[in-house]
Amino acid sequence: MHTETSQNLLTVTRKCVHPECIVCSRVNSRGLHLNYDIDDDGNIKAIFQCEKFFEGYPGIVHGGVISSILDGAMGNYMFAHGQTAVTVEMITKFRHPVLTGRKAMVSARITRASHPIYLLEAEIIQDGKVKAMAKGKYYNQPKRFNSDGAF
Repeated sequence: MHTETSQNLLTVTRKCVHPECIVCSRVNSRGLHLNYDIDDDGNIKAIFQCEKFFEGYPGIVHGGVISSILDGAMGNYMFAHGQTAVTVEMITKFRHPVLTGRKAMVSARITRASHPIYLLEAEIIQDGKVKAMAKGKYYNQPKRFNSDGAF
């Protein structure tokens, strides 16, 4: 699928099925406001600042926030490819602390598709190191979204 078309599909689907998402919504005043984009390979990426309010231990992003960002990346991958999937299972591995006060990048890609189940992977890279990664299983629910954007 062409990157521009996928980006448009991502934007429309996200607005319709995730309008107040704590991870990716731009209108949720308490959200993280991550802006996921599609790269040339069709994968999802977002660069974000690790704000102090993401903190668990001093100077370290909370593991729940990290897991939410990874889940958000995999969910937005599905949106960009015309699927409205929900998370069924997710395993997160924390390799190194993600530090506050610095930028990081999250990316997601699909590893296997067997409709209606999709397997994806995501990772957070900061300062050139993979800091956290996740594998997720997603279940497509096409009835959550139709062509006019209604549930």
